[in-house]
Amino acid sequence: MADFGLLVGWGAPVRGREVKAAGVFAEAVELWTRLQSDGTIESWEAVFVEPHGGDLAGFFLIRGERDKIAQLRTSDDVLRLNIRAGHIIENYGIAGAQFGSRIQSSMQEWVSNAQELS
Repeated sequence: MADFGLLVGWGAPVRGREVKAAGVFAEAVELWTRLQSDGTIESWEAVFVEPHGGDLAGFFLIRGERDKIAQLRTSDDVLRLNIRAGHIIENYGIAGAQFGSRIQSSMQEWVSNAQELS
């Protein structure tokens, strides 16, 4: 299983642009599906978050190999998606993510630095 990925998060659609936002969501689903089929990413899933008083309404969780994820983040397809989503979605953002065995090694590094720097 991949230890790296992307979290692509979003808030509410801009009022009056809900239908356009649904269309860009469908474009994203098509992109992630194609990238999984061609082996660029290992897997993806969409998550809708119920109302909770915060800005996060949902996210895509994309999993893949470190180098492929790094290249994907600056690919024309993802940059285009970022621009389109940014026009019609509030609080849109993308962040690198770590999973699986990376959690243990990252936590060990964090603890080591916390002890050294405290």
